[in-house]
Amino acid sequence: MTPGVLAAVMCAALLHAGWNAVLRGGGDRLWSMTLMMIAVTCVTAVASLFLPWPNAASWPYVIASAIIHTAYNLSLVRTYRSGDLGQTYPISRGSSPVLVALGAAVFAGETLDAASSLGIALVSGGILSLAFQGRGVRADFLPAAVTTGVLIGAYTVVDGIGVRLSGDSLAYANTMFLLWSVTMPVIFLATGRRPPRYTPARTVMALAGGLVSILAYGIVIWAMRHDAMGVVSALRETSVVFAALIGWIFLKEKLSARRMISCVAIALGAACLAY
Repeated sequence: MTPGVLAAVMCAALLHAGWNAVLRGGGDRLWSMTLMMIAVTCVTAVASLFLPWPNAASWPYVIASAIIHTAYNLSLVRTYRSGDLGQTYPISRGSSPVLVALGAAVFAGETLDAASSLGIALVSGGILSLAFQGRGVRADFLPAAVTTGVLIGAYTVVDGIGVRLSGDSLAYANTMFLLWSVTMPVIFLATGRRPPRYTPARTVMALAGGLVSILAYGIVIWAMRHDAMGVVSALRETSVVFAALIGWIFLKEKLSARRMISCVAIALGAACLAY
């Protein structure tokens, strides 16, 4: 992996942890997610006026990714309703690098060397261990967290293949984001609920979180044109280290010595992948 791609993916990891913290800290998470997607819709709709469309060969992947992302949104909201960021986030993210590596091997013919395989194992193991810190995982959010991880693996593999057929990573990402984002306001309206009262500051935070989310994942889509999907996915999931720190500093969640050891394992895995 080149230094430029490595730096970009690590930046995406930090941004990804940030917008997940915004969603987890929101009062009404479905409405917060809807506000995020409204911001994404506005930005991508304007950008589509100036960007080319991706190649026709990539359109099935664009559509499939948008559908999977919508399911991911709903699963993520459900997960964050029942658990704190420091436990739900690692379960959701920890399973995806291995799933992406397997999916890339089956559907894209990618192979990994020993260092990359060890790195993925360390990252996934370290991430999952963050969720088991002196307490059991409650059954009420475990299915949603695992489902979220499977959906992450699915859309990552779909986008990894699609972007390589698109001819333009920015065009692919923008089109997928546009199709994905328009679904959430429709889903919120279909629930028959009224938007809750949010302070201006909380509304701005949610809208900004949406913009950060497209930047974070847009970087990942670009990176998958230049490196193996499993490697990029595992490096992105080092965002759990940033999420643990954000949860500790801003959401008053505990950061124990065992969590710090898990973070060290993740860092060692990232070093293997960078090597």
